[in-house]
Amino acid sequence: MKPEQLSAAAQSLRTAARSGAFIAPLRETYPDIDADAAYAIQRINTEARVAEGRRIVGCKIGLTARAVQAQLGVDRPDFGMLFDDMGYGDGEPIPASTLQQPKIEAEVAFVLGRDLNAEQLTQVDVMNAIDYALPALEIVGSRIANWNIKFVDTVADNASSSGYVLGSTPRKLSEFDLRLCGMVMNRRGEPVSVGAGAACLGNPINAVVWLARTMAALGHPLRAGDLVLSGALGPMVPVSPGDIFETRINGLGNVKAVFDTAPGAQQ
Repeated sequence: MKPEQLSAAAQSLRTAARSGAFIAPLRETYPDIDADAAYAIQRINTEARVAEGRRIVGCKIGLTARAVQAQLGVDRPDFGMLFDDMGYGDGEPIPASTLQQPKIEAEVAFVLGRDLNAEQLTQVDVMNAIDYALPALEIVGSRIANWNIKFVDTVADNASSSGYVLGSTPRKLSEFDLRLCGMVMNRRGEPVSVGAGAACLGNPINAVVWLARTMAALGHPLRAGDLVLSGALGPMVPVSPGDIFETRINGLGNVKAVFDTAPGAQQ
């Protein structure tokens, strides 16, 4: 893609986010788009958000379920950036105005205590760098109409991110089993998603290793204090105004997302 096309695609995503007028898939508007171009579009919008005063606080990992990778025709995850204005506290009302076609999924979040800037990172490096884990809910969204996405569409759209909710029960990795930890997400008391750590690339640590290696290779290594959302433990669920989701991850704790009922909530 030409530079002017990259800029136009990035602008169309920003406009869709502000207006709620969602756009056609980028792969249809720009048939030449590939993974490199999609990440270039993501970087343009990352730089735009930073220029507006937002602060990058970490990364999210997407496409960690093998079934979803197969659905989108890829064999690897993707990543997007997390900003300071995307986070909500446990049980804090989430404004509908911040959401675009929202869905929700339960994840393990990690906070780093050390930089991960080595060229050849190992699982041990990553585990030693993690300060603690938290239960988390990621609110995903799409600026592409009707969630009609493939890999390049979601990558360009900051890995279809919208927000996240963190629990308040930090745990060291030695305190629970990341691979076997079971997850149940309820909507108003009814189970809507179940899973376990093994659903996330076999173990959430595997996802963080992939991210750490990828970011180091790109020259933007993960740093101490960064937040990492490691990927879904179970199926994502559509969100409606007024929904309340409560999730328990065995050994890690609980987290609740509360969505307001303000008029104009986008479906």
